[in-house]
Formats: sequence, C-alpha cells, structure tokens
Amino acid sequence: MAVREIIEIPDERLRIKCAPVTDFAAVQTLIDDLIETMYSTDTGIGLAAPQIAETKAIMVIDISEERNQPMVFINPEIIESEGETSYQEGCLSVPDVYADVPRFQRVKVKAFDRDGNEFIVDSDEFLAIVMQHEIDHLNGKVFIDHLSTLKRNMLLKKLKKQQRLKQQ
Repeated sequence: MAVREIIEIPDERLRIKCAPVTDFAAVQTLIDDLIETMYSTDTGIGLAAPQIAETKAIMVIDISEERNQPMVFINPEIIESEGETSYQEGCLSVPDVYADVPRFQRVKVKAFDRDGNEFIVDSDEFLAIVMQHEIDHLNGKVFIDHLSTLKRNMLLKKLKKQQRLKQQ
C-alpha cells in the first residue's frame, strides 16, 4: 500500500474515461492505494482512480465518522435515478474550491466489490451525492463541469491563482 499523488485540475488525465476492470486480482494493490491515499487527506471521503492517474473504473468511499468503513466500487454505474437536489461539493483534485452542484436526489448504483461480487446500493442521502461525484471522475468529469460557464471560469481562475501562490 502507498499514498499516491492526487492530481489536480487542469491535468488532462482527469478528463479520461476509465476502462472497465475485468481482472479483479490485478487491481488489489490499486484499491489499497486508493484507500490509503483517501485516508491520508484531512477531508477526503471519496477517491476515484483517475485522481491518482489510473484509468481503471474504481472508486472508494468512506463517509463514516470514524473513517474506517471503506466501500470499494468497481465498474460502478447508475442504474436508476430520480429527483433533484443540490449540495455544496469540494474535490481533492480541485483543492479549496466549493460550489453547489445539482445532482439526482436518489440513485441506485450497481458495482462490483474488490472480490468481483456484484452489489447494488440504493441511496437518497449523502452517499448518493458522493457516489455521483466519484462516478463523474470515472467518466472524465469533475464537479465544476456541472456549473455555469461563468461560475466555472471564476472558480478556475481562483484555482490558478492558488496554484501560482503555492509554487512561489
């Protein structure tokens, strides 16, 4: 297991649609790295493989208070959705930027666990928002893509300024 570097916008690797996993045994170390990297952050409650420059359809989520209940989703897909909601989101790949993002209120997600067993999660709570956010990453999207062009450009400008200040 290793803590991996989390890549940030505007890195083009965040825009790649991930390939489905077919060999579950081959991705065990990657899953461990995703979990360890997520836990290494102060605020991370979810992490998708493209955020550590991997193009496999894998994401991990832990919304537990203790941060000790990681959920692994391989090849996740939303199979049902309904309603509308909005939630202020942030992202480890878009640091220190937060915005209200429109999402489905309820989603049903089908995925595989790390052993290749299929499962379904049906949620209309915070987990639904997090699953949608992480699935977006697997499809080459980040949360700011759901915003108006004006709002997105303002946030990107703020992020570029922050990145320049970090480099000084």
